[in-house]
Amino acid sequence: MDLHNRKKIRLANYDYSSVGAYFVTLCIKNKEHNLSQIIVGDGFPVPKNTAYGDIVEKYINQIKTKYPNVSVEKFVIMPNHIHMIIVISHNWTGNPSPTIGNIMGWFKYQTTKMVNNIRNSPAESLWQRSYFDHIIRGLQDYEEQWRYIDENPVRWVYKI
Repeated sequence: MDLHNRKKIRLANYDYSSVGAYFVTLCIKNKEHNLSQIIVGDGFPVPKNTAYGDIVEKYINQIKTKYPNVSVEKFVIMPNHIHMIIVISHNWTGNPSPTIGNIMGWFKYQTTKMVNNIRNSPAESLWQRSYFDHIIRGLQDYEEQWRYIDENPVRWVYKI
């Protein structure tokens, strides 16, 4: 198997710093269930963060501080992956907007560093290589991705 001929997962010639909304998924290395537990109670199943999940949530919430024209409008922290809707808005500072790759690189670095401090493993990866992204095209697509995030814990429990 030739590892140098990996499948290209980004849209060719697309500017991933463009103003718009993006649905992004990051998966934990080896599919380990260490970010949350799905709790089934009286209502719908909901994720409850572990200590690692708390770190992930902290850095999701810091994306806006690091990149002022970027917001995370919706997210869910599942046991072995996360989903986010990230919106890049106009950048009035004159500085170039970050790409989704820049944002994910910073996020993965910060969360891995903090988790590795807890588990005393300075060189261990937390995340799988790369990430999945979907460029959201219109309001209906946005609403579908929002609903997908909302329903993810239910699908996890009931495998629907």
